[in-house]
Amino acid sequence: MTIDCDKFRVAPEEEVDLSARPTDVKPLYDSHRDYRRRIGEHVEELMEQQNLLYSNNTHSLLLIFQGMDTAGKDRCIKHVMSGVNPQGCQVFSFKHPSAAELEHDFLWRTTQRLPERGHIGIFNRSYYEEVLIVRVQPEILQGEGLPQEVGHSDHLWQQRYRSITDLEHHLHHNGTRILKFFLHLSKNEQRKRLLRRIDDAERNWKFNVSDIEQRKLWTPYQKAYELCLGATSTAHSPWYVVPADDKRNAHLIVSQVVLDALQALQMAYPQADEAREWELKAIRKHLVKRE
Repeated sequence: MTIDCDKFRVAPEEEVDLSARPTDVKPLYDSHRDYRRRIGEHVEELMEQQNLLYSNNTHSLLLIFQGMDTAGKDRCIKHVMSGVNPQGCQVFSFKHPSAAELEHDFLWRTTQRLPERGHIGIFNRSYYEEVLIVRVQPEILQGEGLPQEVGHSDHLWQQRYRSITDLEHHLHHNGTRILKFFLHLSKNEQRKRLLRRIDDAERNWKFNVSDIEQRKLWTPYQKAYELCLGATSTAHSPWYVVPADDKRNAHLIVSQVVLDALQALQMAYPQADEAREWELKAIRKHLVKRE
């Protein structure tokens, strides 16, 4: 059964209201066994599509994951991309910028990690942090060394949205397909997951006191995401608001979106021309003789 992912897609210039979008939907699987079967089928097809992507060497794929703490970004990447050849896929997690990175514009550190042709790149958080966490906590701007007229501009966020969409438009027209996922978690589900991290000794390492401080800013973050999603979801680089309270549902939705995008490229294995066929025949003949 193919999942209709269009209902999770953010339309260009949409006025996003996250409170009107579900954090949980009816299970897209009948049982744990059915989930394992379905995600397995997705992973197997993704393996084939990755091989096609690599052999064609004309496109690349960039997946961007954003979400509140405990939304499940790491686990989603792990499950969805579990069958992908690591030689053709790289995952980058972007945390607080380094001193060297702060000496450049806000897109510099991520553009260095863009996937090359034939490859899949995954950003666990991304340049979107610069219109999310920085917008909610504007004191961060003080460390970015911006010209005064820029750092204090009322149009700063619109300027950054424009920089982002211009970059993504450029990448699309040069062969990079971009898919962006906001893992939409409810505040109550986040509370449950934080408690599990505290109560489970094997998960204690995941818990950070700063998670609680960030949780206090839940409402400003939701507003920042609404503005960001509406301003930067485009026809060629769409955002998907993925219900994330049920991790299995989230994995199935994300993997279906990725499959749909790769299949839309209608890739086929390159065909050898006449000269190449003669070359292969000659090599085969030589190998047979040596046996």
